Amino acid sequence: MKVTVKQLVEQAYKEIETLTAEEAIQISKNENVLIIDIRDIRELEREGRIPGSFHSPRGMLEFWADPDSPYHHEQFSSGKKLILHCAKGWRSALGTKTLQDMGLENICHFDGGFEAWKEKGGPIEKI
Repeated sequence: MKVTVKQLVEQAYKEIETLTAEEAIQISKNENVLIIDIRDIRELEREGRIPGSFHSPRGMLEFWADPDSPYHHEQFSSGKKLILHCAKGWRSALGTKTLQDMGLENICHFDGGFEAWKEKGGPIEKI
């Protein structure tokens, strides 16, 4: 391989805004923030989710974010600060970089993903 997943994630971290789980918990209370959960639906069913978060599967992220896509979801055009997360922070780092490269502004992710959120005592709800 010319580039490994580890290298892609490391490069993304250099180019995107990364919050700590503690910062994400604090900022999630702001009405101008939307947390976007990019985990697979089976992960949400098994682990729960962050209350008020919007689920966008990683495989559809670019399609749902692009306003010219027939699959566009208006949450991506809400003007809110978008905070992506996955289970550990790797998929969300890559997803944040991709959306940033597509031109979305006011976007970030938080390090450690849902695992860190739980460890730091962030609220969780079952679906």
